Amino acid sequence: MASVKIKFQPDRPNGGKGANVCGDEEGHIVLTVTHNSLSRSVATDYRVYSSEWDRRVSRFIVPADSSRLKLIGNYREELRRDVGRLRRIIISMENRDMDFSADDVVEAFRMFVVDYSLRAFMTHQIEFLKERGRLRTAETYSSALRSFMRFRRGRDLLLDCLTQEMVMRYESYLRSRGLTPNSTSFYMRILRAVYNRAVEQGGVPQEMPFRKVYTGVERTRKRALTLTDIRRILRLDFRSSPSLDYARDMFMLSFYMRGMSLIDMAHLKKADLEDGHITYRRRKTGQCLCVAWTQEMQYISDKYNLATSPYLLPLISPGSKNTRVAYRNVAYRINRSLKIIGAMIGYGSPLTLY
Repeated sequence: MASVKIKFQPDRPNGGKGANVCGDEEGHIVLTVTHNSLSRSVATDYRVYSSEWDRRVSRFIVPADSSRLKLIGNYREELRRDVGRLRRIIISMENRDMDFSADDVVEAFRMFVVDYSLRAFMTHQIEFLKERGRLRTAETYSSALRSFMRFRRGRDLLLDCLTQEMVMRYESYLRSRGLTPNSTSFYMRILRAVYNRAVEQGGVPQEMPFRKVYTGVERTRKRALTLTDIRRILRLDFRSSPSLDYARDMFMLSFYMRGMSLIDMAHLKKADLEDGHITYRRRKTGQCLCVAWTQEMQYISDKYNLATSPYLLPLISPGSKNTRVAYRNVAYRINRSLKIIGAMIGYGSPLTLY
């Protein structure tokens, strides 16, 4: 069975940084993997003095210099993780009945920082989702990754360093930016799913870092638009603002179509309109629905009709190479304009189309 040992290795006389004021020898910590009588070492960046290391039990000693307490504490935690990684790699290889060597263990340990950094691992999951055609889920994973990297100010980290304390600080960061509990939960659930996937692969131990943050879904009170609100939206004069006029038209069209979602509206084809009815299949559920076509709908359709387009509405340009990206961009512009319109009529919640 392979083993892992920790040693203090003094610097060479001409290669070290010298001793401290107490005359202690300076050196660094080395991890040694032994298997089948062959040993291989992994040097670390943990530089300590001989007085800060107990050679008998291979562990740190509280330093006499109080200014080094935090540094030694960090070293202790990082070394614990390093040893844990090596032991998980060894157990994984042994469980798979692999014919492995100490070199294989050391190489796998060095690759861990590549395979299990949060950015690299999550990017791999995003690409996997795209390959399976789950584009919307891939977009939400990308959004969560960007959010967490902003919290980290661009600094990546290994997944086994995702502690309960860090996750709680991330939740506080999100709330400080005005996000609701449901919104913070959205990011937490995605990160938890990524973390659990790494646990399933055996690369990360399950330490339950998300147990003290909110990951549920609260029911939100729906505030319905009144008929008065609808009339006020219709009466707004947007002749000098084509973008607001366009957003208002798409909103009203959704209203006329019994609350049809924006993504279903975007993919309506002219062929879907027949005998005074629109027949379509919901992209979210696959349910087939039929809606009567009215004069109000025809007016908006004629206003934006493009003869060369197969689409009934002007939400996706016929020449778009990536319809998903084209829809996402136009949906963003519409909802941004709808928030302005909602504020103009004094509506208490953001006016949006989904």
